[in-house]
Amino acid sequence: MPSPVQQIADLIRRSDHFLVASHANPDGDAIGSTIALGYILSALGKDFCLYNPTGLPHQFDWLPLPAPIHTTLSGAEGNWIFVLDCGTASRVGDELHKVMGTRPIANVDHHLGNPNFGQFNWVDDSYAAVAAMIADLADELGVPLTGHLAEAIYLGIVTDTGFFTFDNTDPRIMELAARLIRLGLKPGAINAKIRNQWTVSRFRLWGESFATTEMFFGGQVAVAYVTQAMMERTGTDSADCEEIVNFLRRLRGTRAAAILREQADGAYKFSLRSTGADNVQAVAALFDGGGHRNAAGGTIADELTSAKKRLVKALGEALQLV
Repeated sequence: MPSPVQQIADLIRRSDHFLVASHANPDGDAIGSTIALGYILSALGKDFCLYNPTGLPHQFDWLPLPAPIHTTLSGAEGNWIFVLDCGTASRVGDELHKVMGTRPIANVDHHLGNPNFGQFNWVDDSYAAVAAMIADLADELGVPLTGHLAEAIYLGIVTDTGFFTFDNTDPRIMELAARLIRLGLKPGAINAKIRNQWTVSRFRLWGESFATTEMFFGGQVAVAYVTQAMMERTGTDSADCEEIVNFLRRLRGTRAAAILREQADGAYKFSLRSTGADNVQAVAALFDGGGHRNAAGGTIADELTSAKKRLVKALGEALQLV
């Protein structure tokens, strides 16, 4: 019986015309995986389109692309749809989600609870990042992990491991990073490109958000928020909210951290972080969200005070603080 990576590789060898997509508001792993798969398909002479409903976040616009990233399906066609880094099919956005039933799907993901929504499913939560799965796919297809492909893989693995500081950092991911460096990747230069992309506007937003921080259960849970008004006032957007929750986790004695971000429809998207055995994925699942044991998220359709109260209560119960 072929392994999942062998099945996906065989699919690519015998097929053509692919649409490669990841979740909306993509993080480094989603974008890195998308771009990396694009470079693999390009190296094999395959026809493909890259798609994301919210496009390429400005903090990643330094990364060379193998093809433009479409924000609508007009002109973005494919006989097969690759869906990367999506714990649920709906995370690809409304437009693509509506047509997913009309074309076969290859679902490549590492999130807990992925329902295997594709015709081909390679779902393995032992991987620290989907980009690491794409690296294994490149190996299976004989595409060398060098150049811009290596940069895209590296972007995915360092952002999903917190630059090798999260609990998902394991020997396999460190060995992949070492291999990329042996093959020519320059970590100093690429890390500077990834990390040194901030604007003064982002600094101002973070200052406002940090000022909202509240501590619960004797300092074991930290919660902050970002409203639409705060983003409008500072000239920022949702991409500028990335990583705030990781800094909240640095507060001494904090077991879990949460950031609530107001969306245009008034609902609040939340991100959760923890370490060790504290499982925030179980909390996200209570609100139809998902993720990993120590990094998860979801959405609460409620006003801020109530949404915060519900989330804090769920965190307290999950961590057995109440």
